[in-house]
Amino acid sequence: MENKPSGSSPASFVDQSVVPGDVVLDLSNMTNQTLKLGGGLRQDCDSIVVVKAGKLRFTKPNKYWVESSHKRYEPHAGDSVLGIVVDSKADNFFVDIKGPALAFLPVLAFEGGTRRNIPKFEVCTLLYVRVVKANPGMNPELSCTDASGKAAEFGQLKDGYMFESSTGLSRILLSSPTCPVLEALGKKLSFEIAVGLNGRVWVNATTPSTIIVVANAIMNSESLSGVQQRIMVEKLLQNLKLST
Repeated sequence: MENKPSGSSPASFVDQSVVPGDVVLDLSNMTNQTLKLGGGLRQDCDSIVVVKAGKLRFTKPNKYWVESSHKRYEPHAGDSVLGIVVDSKADNFFVDIKGPALAFLPVLAFEGGTRRNIPKFEVCTLLYVRVVKANPGMNPELSCTDASGKAAEFGQLKDGYMFESSTGLSRILLSSPTCPVLEALGKKLSFEIAVGLNGRVWVNATTPSTIIVVANAIMNSESLSGVQQRIMVEKLLQNLKLST
């Protein structure tokens, strides 16, 4: 297999299909730039090489990753994910994040966390958490704070409905500008949503019918174009009106 020319600009590969062995970035031509590499890429001397088939993605200011629609999730530091508590010990909660191994959430990894105010989570509690460490062969470490130590959007997700998707769809839902299905839903309905890069989505609203419409629209959107997503949402909203 021939590698794609490494002298090409990084932008020429963004949103293009790539396969393992492709050289997508030449660091020797990118002086004074700090890059963040996500899943599917690794550094080999002065080259950034693809290790997983998919599409090369980029977000400002400097993050690159390969997006592929997999059910299995590979944890990476900095990822926001939805986790399910499966056990608790004196120092840690053990959390299922759909990865190869259980992750652990230290009981003090919360804003203002001390031994006096340790949260109590039952088994099956749904949490929105951030991956802090994800080293090969080790259980990933989680936190319920952002990089500055603030709770931000992280913590327990109560009520609502959680469903699973591919990791590719999760990234689309988190993309900027807002993906068509969420934009179309947001113009007509009021709802809360939390999307994990591990292929889990949580939706909440004031009525069960709204939750069902939002969840169905999202699950149906992955294989549709932007125009098709908007048409699909309109049909679901029409059905919602007819049933109320």
